[in-house]
Amino acid sequence: MRFDLVDLQLFIAVAEARSITGGADRAHLALASASARIKGLEAALGTALVKRGRRGIELTAAGESLLDHARIILHHVDAMRGDLAAYAGGTRATIRLLTNTSGLSEYLPKTLAVFLGLHPHLSIDVEERESADIAQAIVSGTADLGLAAEHALPDTIERIAFSDDRLVLVAARGDQLAKRRQVDFHEVTGRDFIGLTAANALHAHVAGHAARLGARLRFRARLNNFHSIGQMVAAGIGIAVMPEVAARRCAESMRIGLVRIRDPWASRKLVICARSFKALPRPAQQLVEHLRKVAQH
Repeated sequence: MRFDLVDLQLFIAVAEARSITGGADRAHLALASASARIKGLEAALGTALVKRGRRGIELTAAGESLLDHARIILHHVDAMRGDLAAYAGGTRATIRLLTNTSGLSEYLPKTLAVFLGLHPHLSIDVEERESADIAQAIVSGTADLGLAAEHALPDTIERIAFSDDRLVLVAARGDQLAKRRQVDFHEVTGRDFIGLTAANALHAHVAGHAARLGARLRFRARLNNFHSIGQMVAAGIGIAVMPEVAARRCAESMRIGLVRIRDPWASRKLVICARSFKALPRPAQQLVEHLRKVAQH
């Protein structure tokens, strides 16, 4: 069974374009060459990978399986290239970590600083995404490691408990809402909100749940950190949704109150996640072990 990276890149392009012609264009190959390579893959594997039709192609079950593996292989090849290129800059390897907003703003900065201090020849690229996007990236093999809300993960993803990550409402202390212990989110969707910027993963998460209630949240201001949001809330400009750990930190110096959100989506558990922890590159395994120790204290 012999095929090369060009075959895999072509197959991904064909699968995404749902067309051998379109895939050939994306892979910068002549149509005849692309068609021959696909047939060669099928011959090497001993099974059909695509069903050809007038409107393009559809993947067979074997084709779907190959697509999954091809994406993983090319992801690891890209990671290898990046790690080897890093030698020229004196860095041995780069760990790529996807995280939701809570992880990025509340847990990772100090934790990663300690880790990098202990491992001077490693570097970390952190990208913020919604937990559902993190799960999809790990399942598809385009990411190795994530820090995400557990409820968004399918059973096929391995996970290690990291922290509780409850979301709460915050309101100015003079607001009647601040006197309540808990609230259903539909009760407040008509209020003015202070939120994170539209590109932020937590903003998309909260706005999505509001949309499921048939509401579109009205934002008086959008800022890029919870401290600034807390100041706006304390001034009575609007209410906000933020991680409880961030809200309690803000409440130490601001006149705001915390209100529990009864909706299930607000009670989250943050977990470290991967397709397989044993299959991770050694540097990523070292980071997982560090995060595991942090989670235990």
